[in-house]
Amino acid sequence: MRDFRDAKAMAHTLRESLTAKSVTLSHSESLELIARVLGFHDWNVLSAKIQAGGTSAVNLATAPAAPSGTPERDEIAVDAATLDGYVGFYQPEHEAVFTVTREASRLVTRLTGQPSLPIFAESATEFFAKAVNAQISFVTDATGHATSLVLHQRGKDYSMKRIDAATAQSIENRTAERVKDQTANPGSEPALRRLIDGIITGNPNYAEMSGTLADATRQQLPNLQATHQDLGAIESIQFLGVSRQGEDVYTVRHDNGASHWKIALDSRGIISSAWVTPGP
Repeated sequence: MRDFRDAKAMAHTLRESLTAKSVTLSHSESLELIARVLGFHDWNVLSAKIQAGGTSAVNLATAPAAPSGTPERDEIAVDAATLDGYVGFYQPEHEAVFTVTREASRLVTRLTGQPSLPIFAESATEFFAKAVNAQISFVTDATGHATSLVLHQRGKDYSMKRIDAATAQSIENRTAERVKDQTANPGSEPALRRLIDGIITGNPNYAEMSGTLADATRQQLPNLQATHQDLGAIESIQFLGVSRQGEDVYTVRHDNGASHWKIALDSRGIISSAWVTPGP
């Protein structure tokens, strides 16, 4: 299974694949592209991580690091019994698991395919991360047992219902298998084409998206439309692989440039998440 340490090999594979389709990409351009696809700012940052042999900076739900100037939050102590009521598994809209565990007197979170991240209490039900700008609210029943949580990030609220251990393990297994096989979901490329065409025309099919993605697309549509109209019509779509979160990763060549996408479908074929980065 490939990860960021295989970036050079991935860049080489990308160049060979595009060359076979008469698309020219320089060595440096391919490295920069792979760095962006893997979530790094540029090749220099990724190269430093490879040389250090470590992992990328911890993040929560693929969030950027907390910006300087983020208000300081006061951490309080919460008893172990209360924390234990929050321990368990929660499911975002996409095919992933948000796991909450307790380590001594604090909670630790992990989203499928991402490193673990500790969170700290500012009240009995409100928690915050120090490494990223994100907060979590636990929704509890009368006994103090969490039935769901809400992730507050990028000005949005992402609700996740609690699921049992068997369901969580099944989701993790399916994602791990996809990452291992590195095979595209058959429906993701057609869905991506429809999504891009809808953005260009200014009429995306919101019924084909999760509620969270539909809301984000509505808010960002003017900028998305302007960018993709400048890029022009789709010339080709190249599958690059499956991300650690189970998303299909594509490079889309347009008449006037390229865009790079991560897209995931849920079990109904609905687009549960989609991320785009302009590229060379």
